[in-house]
Amino acid sequence: MAELKESRRKRLGLFLRRKYRLILLNDTTFGEKFSVRLSPIALIIGISAITILMTTVVISLVAFTSLREYVPGYGDVTERKQILKLNLRADSLEQALDSKNAYMNSILNVLNEKVESKTEKPKKDTTGKFAKLNTNPSNSDIDFRNEYEDNKANAVVSVAKIKFSGLSELVFFTPVEGLVSNSFDMSEDHFGVDVVTKPSETIKCTLDGTVIFTGFSAQDGHVIQVQHGNNLVSIYKHCSALLRQIGEKVKSGEMIAVVGNTGENSKGQHLHFELWFNGSPINPQEFVAF
Repeated sequence: MAELKESRRKRLGLFLRRKYRLILLNDTTFGEKFSVRLSPIALIIGISAITILMTTVVISLVAFTSLREYVPGYGDVTERKQILKLNLRADSLEQALDSKNAYMNSILNVLNEKVESKTEKPKKDTTGKFAKLNTNPSNSDIDFRNEYEDNKANAVVSVAKIKFSGLSELVFFTPVEGLVSNSFDMSEDHFGVDVVTKPSETIKCTLDGTVIFTGFSAQDGHVIQVQHGNNLVSIYKHCSALLRQIGEKVKSGEMIAVVGNTGENSKGQHLHFELWFNGSPINPQEFVAF
């Protein structure tokens, strides 16, 4: 058995070292145009060397050039924060330009002696209908409020200590493009951002995930929640219509709802967007550029 294996090895070695000649001939005259002498082992070594060289070149291009910005996971957190700051400055400049344009239009109207339009009449006061309602909180409600106020400071501290491990590597898709009218504020119990956008604008999912809740409440209107990886949940409130159902898989950038003005807490067409990480709210503006 050992002699058989040794003979096979010798035959394999002879095959790898045996010389072959590759010849290119003219199909008409059969004249030799090109020839090269090769062996199987030299061919294997050449292909391996070319493969290693190409792999080294590709890795070097990705690691040491700007091409790495197009590879998921290589993005720099500081650059993302700079982009967010520049986006906020652009929004501020746009607001300033709109204010100046309105001011200039007012001056032009005065110079052209244009008459101002009549102001709308105030709506009829209907608060008298609810004067007899009992708005005093119950004892259980008072106890709950006191307990919440006592633990509120601890909750804020615990949220501030959260380490967002893994979130900086994610690429968040912007749900809607618009102007942030109300930012994230834990002290005011505002656990998300309000983004004013065009009426009936479609809402896109910010990351891949699964729809875990769709419903309607008197305060928030139509609401849809999506569970993502890394124990992250995104919430979209005040929608006019929901386009997905519970249990459906959604991809980043897919339409899941339509911007609306539903719910008592809504005062206009906008999206209230929240991000919850490990059961605690985080500021969406640190990860999403609106």
